[in-house]
Amino acid sequence: MLNCGSCGYPLNLTSSNRITSNIALEYKKSVKKGSISFASVDLSRFTQIDEISCFPVLWSRNRSKTKLLCRKCGVHIGYGYGGESSVLCGFESPISSGSQRKFIIQIRALQPSSEDCTDRESFGLTCRRWLHIQDLNRRSLQFLCSFNILNTSSLSANCFDIHTIHVQRLLRRFQHLESLYLSGCIELTDIGLSCLSSYGLNLQELHLDCCFKVTDHGLSLIASSCLSLVTISLYRCVNITDTGLETLAHACSSMKSVNISYCSQISDEGLKALSQWCHQLKTVNISHCEGITGIGFTGCSETLAYLEAESCKLKPEGVMGIVSGGGIEYLNVSGLRWSPFGDPLAGIGFSSHLKILNFRLCRTVSDASIVAIAKGCPLLEEWNLALCHEVRISGWQAIGLYCQNLKRLHVNRCRNLCDSSLQALRDGCNSLSILYLNNCFRLTSIALELFKCYRPDVCIKEVEIMFIKPYEEFK
Repeated sequence: MLNCGSCGYPLNLTSSNRITSNIALEYKKSVKKGSISFASVDLSRFTQIDEISCFPVLWSRNRSKTKLLCRKCGVHIGYGYGGESSVLCGFESPISSGSQRKFIIQIRALQPSSEDCTDRESFGLTCRRWLHIQDLNRRSLQFLCSFNILNTSSLSANCFDIHTIHVQRLLRRFQHLESLYLSGCIELTDIGLSCLSSYGLNLQELHLDCCFKVTDHGLSLIASSCLSLVTISLYRCVNITDTGLETLAHACSSMKSVNISYCSQISDEGLKALSQWCHQLKTVNISHCEGITGIGFTGCSETLAYLEAESCKLKPEGVMGIVSGGGIEYLNVSGLRWSPFGDPLAGIGFSSHLKILNFRLCRTVSDASIVAIAKGCPLLEEWNLALCHEVRISGWQAIGLYCQNLKRLHVNRCRNLCDSSLQALRDGCNSLSILYLNNCFRLTSIALELFKCYRPDVCIKEVEIMFIKPYEEFK
């Protein structure tokens, strides 16, 4: 299926309607002229303009000729030729597909349908003209070594290594990319990103996960070239520092999603630049960044709704900075590192829009923080408290009393979840539908049976969910 090359409007041109008679003789000639022939087309997809015949009848027998334009944008697509006619200097009424003998369509006016993978893959195999059109219309590029493709090839040790020279050649070939996945290209250096200065103007999404040789200089090249950048992933780019992140944030102020997890040299100074310059920031991943306490988020935009902060050393003032924008809906602080300042999580109670909260492996979270969050987050729908050993009866009672919108609760391996705690959850949490519970040794079988009798609407699942992610509406 082929579409208009200008606006993408579906023209319903299919290979089955191609003229195949004498194809070996005429095909090469028509391709050199930049056109292909069809026996029939869907004329409802075209605007038809008849051309005037102004030749004497004695000169030759004339054929009607109709110009075909894209019905949506008006771009010239080709011509339709009808039967013999002796009309002199007159306008002919639009003719039907059945009265046409041939339709000549210009190759450069077409592009393959994005929905038809078969046509799209075979499109560029027809001729060089079509291959060039396919290259210009490609919007996304990724490799087998990319972590975004989860298959045996991407995990194989024999996977082809992408070097700087390969990236430069590909960027010259595909000049209108909007998404570029270079994840896993461990041999890529800053020089490989230099071609973005010529071909990165339309780039909106860039993934450089595990590109260990990319440094701050590479980020400066991206900042000066990709001004439309919206999403960037720098997972495990260990040579990136605050300087490079500040340069990127200053130049690409439209960024909405940033992943700097495992970037050990990034600190709160880099986060401060992101918060100061990127006012549309929605998603940030700072997991396993040991130098980040959260203070850099102070004064962040209200658009910040999604934050991954697993295994970070957050401070109380850092948590207050995270929720200062007021828009947080999803927060993951699982595996919170021990802090000499005590439990820093009470400040989360000020995030009134919070819907999903992950406290898994937060072994030191106290009842005071649980009570503050239960009271201050009325929209909370899912809360993972697995392995939160210091949550005791007062914390469970607060959850039962105040979390009336809570639908999913994880309490796996909580040492201090007892029969009275389960009763508090049973008598409260009116919206609860799923309770993930196993290996809570202080619970008795009687308490579990009573819970099932009083709350048949709640499904108890004896499985432990390691990761919870936001639902589609939060992304």
